[in-house]
Amino acid sequence: MKLALNLCLFLVAFLISGKQSFSLTDYQIKKICKNEKKVSNCINTIQEKKSKLKKGDLIEIPVIPYRR
Repeated sequence: MKLALNLCLFLVAFLISGKQSFSLTDYQIKKICKNEKKVSNCINTIQEKKSKLKKGDLIEIPVIPYRR
């Protein structure tokens, strides 16, 4: 019974938040790109990804491995 309740709660939470996508603001984009060599290229790339994300297209997100 507890497993069924947890499964139902998970599905409801997933369906409610599954259709929302959060993208970066312009301020956050500028803050990320300020340390890059080519700031304008970085900003343009991130803004293109932002527009694709808003349209619902898939975007590629690089993953940086954690090192101690």
